[in-house]
Amino acid sequence: MPQLRRLFSLETLAPVALGILVLSVWEVSVSLTHTPSYILPGPILILQTLIQDGSVLLPAMLVTFKITLVAFLVAMVSGLFLAMIMAQSKWIEKSLYPYAIILQTIPMAAIAPLIIIWMRNNTFAALVICAWIIAFFPIVSNTTFGLNSLDPNLKDLFKLYQASRWQTLLYLRLPSALPYFFAGLRISGGLALIGAVVAEIVAGTGGMNSGLAYQILIASYNLEIPRMFAALLLISLLGILIFVSLNRLSNLILGQWHDSSTPLDR
Repeated sequence: MPQLRRLFSLETLAPVALGILVLSVWEVSVSLTHTPSYILPGPILILQTLIQDGSVLLPAMLVTFKITLVAFLVAMVSGLFLAMIMAQSKWIEKSLYPYAIILQTIPMAAIAPLIIIWMRNNTFAALVICAWIIAFFPIVSNTTFGLNSLDPNLKDLFKLYQASRWQTLLYLRLPSALPYFFAGLRISGGLALIGAVVAEIVAGTGGMNSGLAYQILIASYNLEIPRMFAALLLISLLGILIFVSLNRLSNLILGQWHDSSTPLDR
């Protein structure tokens, strides 16, 4: 019953109703103005194209998802590790943090061709590296901030009991940083997907192992705009799936002990 009540709650019905309204206005506007499909296709045509070309678009979505997932996992592990290292000393943080910022500000369109050249024939690894560069910084930034945001009373308590630096990290800093870490994961998940798509577009990879970005490029070159929108729809759905999954994981792990995972009416 609680799940059924949540399904028909205002929190769920409001965005669904707004989405239906926007799609309806879109479809009616395209029909009344007789807008050509190569300029702006209607939602019904996009859905029909998605069903018709599903045998090509769905495998491409799996390729993009694989690149996104690997890049996200690498960013999560490396970002958490670097944040833990920087939390040990302000000097270490001041020495490493500027390079993390530099990595974040590198234009992907400029560096992606070089990475692809450096990786030679391993295109998958090159695309993962490109997506990792974009997804890496939010995890490092948020986790480092969380590791340094300690309750002074708890910090003094650990000093009073002469806890070691690693005991403080394991039992105080990491639990305190969990909400910030998961906030970074939610941002990084979407950025990993964006990085994968951008890297695919810059690389221009084709063939059997091409992702959704390549399908968008081919559709735009051939003026198959409904197919391009269908691929964009799959990318959006994939991004929503990633965010919802990470949000559920955050609520599951944080449970009821942190305000970020408790209902507003509690």
